[in-house]
Amino acid sequence: QVQLVESGGGLVQAGGSLRLSCAASGSIFSINFMGWYRQAPGNQRELVAGISRGISTMYSDSVKGRFTISRDNAKNTVYLQMSSLKPEATAVYYCKAIVTTSPRPYEFQYWGQGTQVTVSS
Repeated sequence: QVQLVESGGGLVQAGGSLRLSCAASGSIFSINFMGWYRQAPGNQRELVAGISRGISTMYSDSVKGRFTISRDNAKNTVYLQMSSLKPEATAVYYCKAIVTTSPRPYEFQYWGQGTQVTVSS
């Protein structure tokens, strides 16, 4: 089994900061991709930021310069540092990981349960 556990969400005032964490556990050989997605009520789920096995990253245009994604491969954990938060960032944030399992090397996609981020105005 592979599980993703997210933490760090909460209520913050506009202009504040939050750091989200997503820890993967289970029969993992490698994590090939980890990313953060968000979904606000009535909206489609959208990619916020992603990071590859290396250090290649990608960001939504709406968060560039304010959000930073990073990962600790030894801990199988990805982080999303969010600063200068705006009310429009209010959403449920989901972690996604594409992993190669062990001992049999199969590739699967997993989603976390989501963590609520609310930015007050």
